[in-house]
Amino acid sequence: CKMNIKEKVHELYWNNDINCARTILICLGKLFNIEYNAQTLLSTIGLHGAGGFRAQCGLVEGGLMFIGIYYSQLGKNEETIVSVCYNFAEAFTQRFGSLSCYHLRPNGFTDNDPPHMCENLTCEAVSFAYDFIKNQEATETL
Repeated sequence: CKMNIKEKVHELYWNNDINCARTILICLGKLFNIEYNAQTLLSTIGLHGAGGFRAQCGLVEGGLMFIGIYYSQLGKNEETIVSVCYNFAEAFTQRFGSLSCYHLRPNGFTDNDPPHMCENLTCEAVSFAYDFIKNQEATETL
């Protein structure tokens, strides 16, 4: 049974005040039964648009991190992992229109933004990443 993504994202954002990169990494870990050490989760602290610089979206960064971890555990070589990351970035861009936090964040940025403006986008991105990885696995077995 697929974890309730909407509930988990809401819990991580509002109860734990965790950023988008760590949220997608945690959600994908739960969906694929992958556990992380503390250091891996700590590495995502500044990955929300490059520390708020509005660069690469943390949802992309967390997704790419997960692909590296997951495919390494599956025994895939680095060339395969790089290829899957490229395909993920390309598919993410096609689905969401950009890899940039600046372009993806709803309503842009203001000094008085409410917290967790990307909650709905995060739910969509977790579902997208899950489906992308499942489709990659299905394609590989053919």
